[in-house]
Amino acid sequence: MFVGRSMVRNMGIASELGYMTIPAGTVVDLKDAVEMPDDRVVFMSTGSQGEPMAVLSRMANQEHQIEVGTGDTVILASSLIPGNENAVYRVINGLIALGANVVHKGSAKVHVSGHAAAGELLYCYNIVKPKNVFPIHGEVRHLHANVALAIETGVPVQNTLIPENGTVVDLKDGRMNIAGQHDIGFVYVDGSSVGEITDADLKDRRILAEEGFISIFVAIDPRTGAVVVGPEIHARGFAEDESVFDDVKPQIVKALAEAATSGTNDAGQFQQVVRRVVGRWVNTQHRRRPMIVPIVIEA
Repeated sequence: MFVGRSMVRNMGIASELGYMTIPAGTVVDLKDAVEMPDDRVVFMSTGSQGEPMAVLSRMANQEHQIEVGTGDTVILASSLIPGNENAVYRVINGLIALGANVVHKGSAKVHVSGHAAAGELLYCYNIVKPKNVFPIHGEVRHLHANVALAIETGVPVQNTLIPENGTVVDLKDGRMNIAGQHDIGFVYVDGSSVGEITDADLKDRRILAEEGFISIFVAIDPRTGAVVVGPEIHARGFAEDESVFDDVKPQIVKALAEAATSGTNDAGQFQQVVRRVVGRWVNTQHRRRPMIVPIVIEA
């Protein structure tokens, strides 16, 4: 029984092209499989890298109609991709907690890499005898090693290329040349907005989520820097009792007066003064770095 859209699609293609022979009656529908005795069914599913929406993750979270329990064996026939450790171990822990016996590469020889080894690449290059070579997927060290193998089989050095992401390569008359460069990067989707969110926006959201938000409102006499109204300080996600800011309010009043004496007469500059005073106080007293939004108006 194949489970997961990509698994079903790929196995179907492999069968149609003759790469995999499946005896008639071997593959059953999911609705039939869940009714069969446990020892009569093998499920091949997606999710070996801990993808949160993949079938295996949903099984581990008890969010799928296939139920995993005591006596079941789950084989992760895959290599752990660096960076996926937490997600994969979360799935493994979930499956074990449900009573399953989990077998993976760390405990048994259940996986062979799908990536060609050096000898296989040499074999491929010697058969194909390419005029030009430029590997396009993998870490930099792997790309350079790949090119070195191509050169070893007779590909001229000048006919090899390791392009950066976004590079436009023009293949013409048996030669390849760099024809341009496209801007690349993440495109963020935020509700119905596509591409309008920037890295700066995400940084602000992380600060708000992790450190909180402090706003300071002050009305001043721009000539003297004297505070006419405030400082009024409000916070979200920082402290429930806003009386904690009583200590910093006199510092704000003093700093504004000193700034005016030094020649500051612009609301934007006064706002920077307030931001520095509050930021320094928060860091010293609370070891936090919240988003600080000062609002200074001239009365």
